[in-house]
Formats: sequence, structure tokens, C-alpha cells
Amino acid sequence: MSAVHYESYTQARAHLKDLLDAADEGRVATVRRDSGRAAVVDVERLRHYLALVCPSKAQTVAEAGGWSLFIPGLPVAADGATFDEAIAEMVQALREYAEDWQDRLRTATNHQDHWGLVQLIALSDDQQLRDWLVGVAR
Repeated sequence: MSAVHYESYTQARAHLKDLLDAADEGRVATVRRDSGRAAVVDVERLRHYLALVCPSKAQTVAEAGGWSLFIPGLPVAADGATFDEAIAEMVQALREYAEDWQDRLRTATNHQDHWGLVQLIALSDDQQLRDWLVGVAR
């Protein structure tokens, strides 16, 4: 089977099952709308790919009887009495950053290139984000 391309929203809507089946199978699936084009992709395939190409690079520091966690280049940090608490706090900090990015940061010059990270955060559950932070491949 080959890629599927629909030249209008109406055409894509009429072939929605084919469009979603193509995405589910990992085939290229696109829809043209006005002058733009959108890709339809399977969430798990996209999430897995983003986790591969966007490693967390999280740094941990044990200090003062607790743990601190930060990701260089991102305005997020977390602390916890235990390593697991710091990771859980970082998951929440990442979710807050993703919300802020979608609300207002996506157009800021120093944040706009974090699109892939925001997609990864939004498409991951808490366990998947924990695994990503500590470098566990899934």
C-alpha cells in the first residue's frame, strides 16, 4: 500500500477511515487545507520517535539530603527529598511548561524550537515521561 494524500478537508473527511488506517500502519497520510498541509500520524509512533530524537539530558544533583533535577536549556527544575520525588516533581514541571508553551511561549524566539519536546510531553503518560527522564528506552 502507498501513501495517502487528500487535497481538501472535504476529501479527507470522506475518506477518514482510509486516512486513519494509513496513519495506524505507519504510512504517510496528509491533508491539504488552504495553502498548508497536515500530516496524520499514529500517536505511539510519533511519541516513540520523539523520545529517540529528543533525549532528556536531565541532570541530577544530590544535595542537602535531597535531590535536584534540571534539564539544560529548559526553564524547568525540580527538587525532592528522594530521587523518585524529584522525578515526579519534574514530570509536573514539564507538564506546566508544555501548557505555558502552548498558551504563549510557542512564539517566543527562545522557546519556539521546543515544539518536539512539547509534543513528547503531551503525548506521554507520567510513566513514559519518568522513563524518558531517566533514560529508559521503551
